[in-house]
Amino acid sequence: MSFSENIRESAKGLKKVRVLTGSALLIAIDVIIDFARIVVSNIFEISFSFLAIAMAGMFYGPVVAAVVGAAADIIAYVIKPSGFFFPGFTLNMAVMGFIYGMFFYKKKITLKRVALAVLVESIVINLVLTPIWLNIMYGNELFAVVRVVKTAVQYPANVALCYVVCKNLTAVRNRISH
Repeated sequence: MSFSENIRESAKGLKKVRVLTGSALLIAIDVIIDFARIVVSNIFEISFSFLAIAMAGMFYGPVVAAVVGAAADIIAYVIKPSGFFFPGFTLNMAVMGFIYGMFFYKKKITLKRVALAVLVESIVINLVLTPIWLNIMYGNELFAVVRVVKTAVQYPANVALCYVVCKNLTAVRNRISH
């Protein structure tokens, strides 16, 4: 499936009740998992909510997963505000969903594919976009060794978790997806 076909097919899902229902459930899962994040310090948090976004990408494709990511971020903020709302982080979640959708939608889940998807997501979100938002918000440096170390340490765990979850849901994907 080509890049544009993948996007078009996924966008069609926004008109289907089954896709919207499944997306709502994944938004709820994301919000719940995000509330269970582990805060190590003010710059180091561990969250596994990316798994719900990866599932949205696998089940419904990049467009729906982007909407799921953005909606989950906004809803989580409304339910439990943390600081002030910044739309850059909502964009992060949408981009994350889009990335996972491009890698997983209607594709065989392999360790190599998952490792690459998590790598691209980690680089784009953790090492490029988030530092830009933090620079805009607080004047933080664009390059921080701590962020690179955090990303590198978390990468193997994220790959393993994502692979196990997505691989085990592959059979379900065929029944749920449109």
